[in-house]
Amino acid sequence: MIEARHLRVLRTVAATGSFSAAARALGCSQPAVSQQMKALEASAGTPLIVRAGREMRLTQAGDVLVRHATGILAGLTAAEEEIAAIVGLRTGRVRLASFPSGSSTLVPAALAALRAAHPGTRVSLVEAEPPRSAGLLRDGDCEVALAFRYGGSAAEWDDLVVKPLLVDRLVGVVPEGHPLAGAMSVSLGDLAGEPWIAGCPRCREQLVGACARAGFTPRIDFATDDYPAVIGLVAAGLGVAVLPELALRSVRTEGVRTLALEPAVEREVVALTLPDLAHVPTVAATLDQLVLAAAR
Repeated sequence: MIEARHLRVLRTVAATGSFSAAARALGCSQPAVSQQMKALEASAGTPLIVRAGREMRLTQAGDVLVRHATGILAGLTAAEEEIAAIVGLRTGRVRLASFPSGSSTLVPAALAALRAAHPGTRVSLVEAEPPRSAGLLRDGDCEVALAFRYGGSAAEWDDLVVKPLLVDRLVGVVPEGHPLAGAMSVSLGDLAGEPWIAGCPRCREQLVGACARAGFTPRIDFATDDYPAVIGLVAAGLGVAVLPELALRSVRTEGVRTLALEPAVEREVVALTLPDLAHVPTVAATLDQLVLAAAR
């Protein structure tokens, strides 16, 4: 295999005309130059330099290799500089996938802080609910995924790096005129006879399971993962819902009352990445900013 360091020696020997002059130019000994030239000729499988009296000249193969060496070494230098820029966060890219309530609450603060600290970093965002967001990560379509899980589903992310961000409580949402609107808290059983508005498939599955544990099957009249639509349907008296507190921070809640659920229903919000990506500077910086945004 031809090594870049050997190409640099060959190019210097060709430019200076001798091993001793090349050694002086490279800041090494003449035997070291001779040894590297022998290694390069062994890799090439043919002589590259011949001595003619006191002079040295390139063979045809040596001339070809010197001509290509300039482009190869220039490309390596450019690659080294670009990698150094990425490592130093002077440039780089991070693609983030997030569920909607995360996109409207945690993501803006995290990405604004990331861009302020590292203005050369390019950031993009796509919205996806779990488990699709984790699928995008595994397929190489993003570097970081913001996701959530309810109890008992930890095994699905065993192959990923999981960065816990916060615990998000769910609250009951009822119309302003509902008989329970003035209560401090409710149980799911208190709402057993109501029509329900459900959310995304994972949230709907969790709702059905939680209601089953409370002893009833919810009558789901509407299903939408659009939180303003959920609020609008509840405000119109078409049903009740449970929503994450994180979601309620980004929507107008006129016409509804929110009630604490007892016993508490919670979901864990996390940031995900692949083990090999966790050490990439832009990915590590993005994860750090998501943690800080969640803490705020």
